[in-house]
Amino acid sequence: MNPELRYLALVAALTGLLWVPYILNEIMVRGLTDAVGYPENPKPLARWAQRLKAAHYNAVENLVVFAALVLVACVAGIHDPAVATAAAVYFWARVVHALAYTLGVPWVRTLAFVVGFAMQMWIAVVILR
Repeated sequence: MNPELRYLALVAALTGLLWVPYILNEIMVRGLTDAVGYPENPKPLARWAQRLKAAHYNAVENLVVFAALVLVACVAGIHDPAVATAAAVYFWARVVHALAYTLGVPWVRTLAFVVGFAMQMWIAVVILR
């Protein structure tokens, strides 16, 4: 497997796992019945869980763009080292983004997001040149 696809799999796995901690917090705060139901006045999640939930939504939104770009590069036969490097940097930027968002570190969160976005655009540039 080429590195871009390996990092796509890692990004997908990370995105697929981000929900687990905030759902566990929801069960602890609200109880299992309310966590799986639709309570009228749900108790608020812990602040970190609210932030992780937002980070998860952001990861899902960005996975669509990243996956499309990596798959287009692979189908087009573009195996440029720049794409592999961008995919690796994107993965680590998403890890930092999720951690910084959850811990409430605003500048680091924003910088990690911008780095990830720049890597998406770098892959797009490589594809389109």
